[in-house]
Amino acid sequence: MERSGPGNLVASGVLGVLAISEMLLRSTDLGGGFAALLLLTLASTLPLALVLGSGGPARSGTAVAVSTACVLSLVPFGILTVGGVVAQLVCVYVLGRAGATRLGGLLVLPYVVIALASHEEPTRIVAVLVATLASAAAATGIAHHVRSTAQAHSATEQAFADTLLEHAARGERARIARELHDVVAHHISMIAVQAETARLTTPGLPAEGATRLLAIGDTARTALTEMRRLLGVLREDADTGVQRRPQPGLAQLIDLVDESRDAAGSRTRLIVSGHVTSLDPGIEVTAYRIVQEALTNARRHAPGAAVDVELRYGDEDLALRVRDNGPGSTGPGSTPALSGHGLLGMRERAATVGGTLRTGPAPGGGFIVEARLPVKSEEEKKEKGAARP
Repeated sequence: MERSGPGNLVASGVLGVLAISEMLLRSTDLGGGFAALLLLTLASTLPLALVLGSGGPARSGTAVAVSTACVLSLVPFGILTVGGVVAQLVCVYVLGRAGATRLGGLLVLPYVVIALASHEEPTRIVAVLVATLASAAAATGIAHHVRSTAQAHSATEQAFADTLLEHAARGERARIARELHDVVAHHISMIAVQAETARLTTPGLPAEGATRLLAIGDTARTALTEMRRLLGVLREDADTGVQRRPQPGLAQLIDLVDESRDAAGSRTRLIVSGHVTSLDPGIEVTAYRIVQEALTNARRHAPGAAVDVELRYGDEDLALRVRDNGPGSTGPGSTPALSGHGLLGMRERAATVGGTLRTGPAPGGGFIVEARLPVKSEEEKKEKGAARP
């Protein structure tokens, strides 16, 4: 609730003084009832401070009290001070501006009734004048209320549009970060591995050639480091992932495994079980990217280790498992693999299609990545359950 400020108190006080002065000047014509009329005059002006400074029921009740005092001053005594008229106009304007249009109209109604029913000409004239001015004041207040409400709605819609744009930008940044990491990091990592493999396995390689191959590997690793910094900037304020557009699928896993085997020079197997069938493109691209990232991590953190890629088709889900027989995430000579954007990206991809992903040391040694991706929507599952007897 708002508070009555000094300005509101001064305004109501000035109106009260003017009204009392007017009553004193006209006291010779009043005869009896001067004391009651004086109280009505004060009641029709001084409470205006509460109307200006309060809100809600307090404002409405005070406005009704001011209007009642004005009407009681006009009907029995035939007198309404200028201060009372001003207070009445301010009341209906404030109510209209606050959105209390019905109450503002009800405060004008008594003056219309007085103008129609009164037999005294001065009283009828005053009532018509007040009804006209009060209607104009109420209309002005309502117009201000409508305009301010429209501005507030416009500001809200603009803020909502800005929020949607910001979320779209964040989602796009996260999508770009995943694409860069999945595609670019994969190939740059292969460059580094192939350069290192060529340096160590090429017989009779001149010293200058070995130096150049070593420089190629170092450059590739530096590029990976710089790219991860860029991905950190792209990801820093992206809240959620964005649904990916299907690209490669499970049909390209054989090529991916062959490529990984040729690059690392180690044994990489693809094991498929279950009834092979076409899946939703979003599921297939998610599975492909998870396997791609897992193979990249295996080459980076367990070079030379054998890797098994297992793909099992089920009725309810697609199970992925990528396991290497390297030193694991904590063994001698290993590089910690439990942090970074690679595993985070895999988890994000699995989550976007309603799946789960688990990573960690494998039983008996090595590192394992396991994912389960649903191959049917919740609606299809419900329909299948309803069809069973």
